[in-house]
Amino acid sequence: MVTARKQRSLPVDMLPERFSYNDDGCEVSPRCLECPLPQCKYDDPGWYQEELRRKRDDGVLEAYWRGLNAGEVAEQFGVSARTVHRILSRSRDGATTSRLKMAAGP
Repeated sequence: MVTARKQRSLPVDMLPERFSYNDDGCEVSPRCLECPLPQCKYDDPGWYQEELRRKRDDGVLEAYWRGLNAGEVAEQFGVSARTVHRILSRSRDGATTSRLKMAAGP
């Protein structure tokens, strides 16, 4: 009786040379290999959303500190005045304020 040998097959993930990969990037960068992010937004979408929100909040605080009122800041960033007040309230813990002041320098 003749038995067929089992072929060893590797998972498809282990064979990148057989995969046609188009480096199309995303809205952050035109190419994945040139992306400035510390990790891919698709690997952890929650992290990316938080990063966008943090940058927006920093911008809201800077605009408010420049003297704009909550309504003007809301219009500039496309959010409601209530959202501006929430951001201001969260900044009172000191974390956002100190981070911005450190970035601005002495």
